[in-house]
Amino acid sequence: MASISPDCQELKDKYDTCFNNWYSNKFLQGSIESDCDHLFTLYRACVWKAIHEKNIDRLIQDARKESPFREAPADPDAAHPSSS
Repeated sequence: MASISPDCQELKDKYDTCFNNWYSNKFLQGSIESDCDHLFTLYRACVWKAIHEKNIDRLIQDARKESPFREAPADPDAAHPSSS
């Protein structure tokens, strides 16, 4: 599956490869410590940047107002402020 933005595709591919390797070779062997957190953090920041640029964040906010979670999810903007 392609990333939300072509700018994020390389990070997505690296994260997917890392995750699949970790899952197969470590997690299934009993290790729960991820080797891919740094890549996930970079990829997530790229995705949220694309979400902001495409104004999808407003759609997400509206959807949360219409059908809120029982507990509020962590605000992704807290860790990845908008570049605008």
